[in-house]
Amino acid sequence: MFSRNFVLAALFTALSVVGASIKIPAVIGSIALDSFPALLASVLLGSGAGAFIAALGHLLSALLGGMPLGPFHLLIALEMAVLVWIFGNIYRTGSRKIAGFIFLIGNAFLAPLPFLFIMGKEFFIAILPSLFIGSLFNIAVALLMIPRLVWLKGGKTDSLEANR
Repeated sequence: MFSRNFVLAALFTALSVVGASIKIPAVIGSIALDSFPALLASVLLGSGAGAFIAALGHLLSALLGGMPLGPFHLLIALEMAVLVWIFGNIYRTGSRKIAGFIFLIGNAFLAPLPFLFIMGKEFFIAILPSLFIGSLFNIAVALLMIPRLVWLKGGKTDSLEANR
């Protein structure tokens, strides 16, 4: 079982990096499918695994993208890990919509708050629309896929029973 979970974690990490490479143009910046693999993993493999995949996936995709925000990507990776961990824990209690809403608000509005003070109001306001649309897109994909991927864990599991 350990090797199966390890392989799935590697797969979700790779999907996170590939998802970050798929850019959907937005008004400012772009929307990427980088979060949904970690969201899936947080429910299917556990919140800790999902958090690790979120952080590692962000760092790898930022590295491949040239690290445009430099060391601030460490902060973003930490924020992603915390948000995905929270999502996984809430989702596993049976509160799908609440988990999705908290991730959406956290990723689109709360996570970029440090940049309001670091890079200024203009940067903060400029990234909000793309972050909101990207977060909405990622959470929608995750919420649609999670119930369909329960078979990866051998059918219904106790933690996912409430979501059926």
